[in-house]
Amino acid sequence: MMDPLENLIIHPEMQLEGLAKGDLLSQVLAQIRLTGDRVYACTLAQAQPLELDEKSAHICVLQQGQLRLEIAGQPPKTLNQGDVILLPHSPAGLVMTAVEGAATVVICRFWFDASSFQAMLFALPRLIHIQHADAAAWSEGILHFMLLEAHDTQPGGALMISRLIDLVVIRILRTWVHQGLAFGWLGGLSDARIARALKVIHETPGKQWRIDALAEMAGMSRSNFCDRFSTLVGRSPLRYQNEWRLALAKTMLSKQDARIGEVGFAIGYESEAAFSRAYKAYFGRSPREDNA
Repeated sequence: MMDPLENLIIHPEMQLEGLAKGDLLSQVLAQIRLTGDRVYACTLAQAQPLELDEKSAHICVLQQGQLRLEIAGQPPKTLNQGDVILLPHSPAGLVMTAVEGAATVVICRFWFDASSFQAMLFALPRLIHIQHADAAAWSEGILHFMLLEAHDTQPGGALMISRLIDLVVIRILRTWVHQGLAFGWLGGLSDARIARALKVIHETPGKQWRIDALAEMAGMSRSNFCDRFSTLVGRSPLRYQNEWRLALAKTMLSKQDARIGEVGFAIGYESEAAFSRAYKAYFGRSPREDNA
């Protein structure tokens, strides 16, 4: 039996409900989209630097040997066998050189969708380093599978590689958060008080939260809450709230056949014109252009 017509209509509030499920980290990471196109192994002779595409982001897994990593303005870092690093931005100015003999590195090349949640990408550091002891439980098995897929010419291989890289990026970020080393929007999730405020912002994007209400939710004074939130997240509470709402709107516009005015109303804008102005100011393009 067919469902009644009204049950087949996707209302804005139903769209939002689907986007607000899951834990906070999953909600945030769901707004980051990336495409990976290559996984390969590279063996370096002693003192040979690793060459990376400066227009892409990368995951590097040190399979054998040792690397010396240098970034301008920072003390050098030693990477040991089994260590994993995420380079979310261009590797320009970053030098990795084999030391103590040859080194083999597995490299995953990818790029972030420039229109995904911009505040998240800008807040990520140049380098996230996960040591072997924290990565071994998941990195060794998936790395073996990725290399198999990289040499497999069967249909669907390119999509498989991209999805696997996506999975590894999420796993690295989750490990980073659990270690308590994260900062920016990820760091906000590691603070129980700020996480409570983030939770209500994420789960009720159609509500325009006031600072006082968010501070009360976090169990903090208004001034302490604003200072702590801005320090950890890198955005004021209201700016973060607005960027989160617009990021959800972009997902809704690209995935659902919804009217622009309905999407704007669903995330808390009272008129289509106000929503369109805010959307264009943030993304640099009108919502109509993203309403596929």
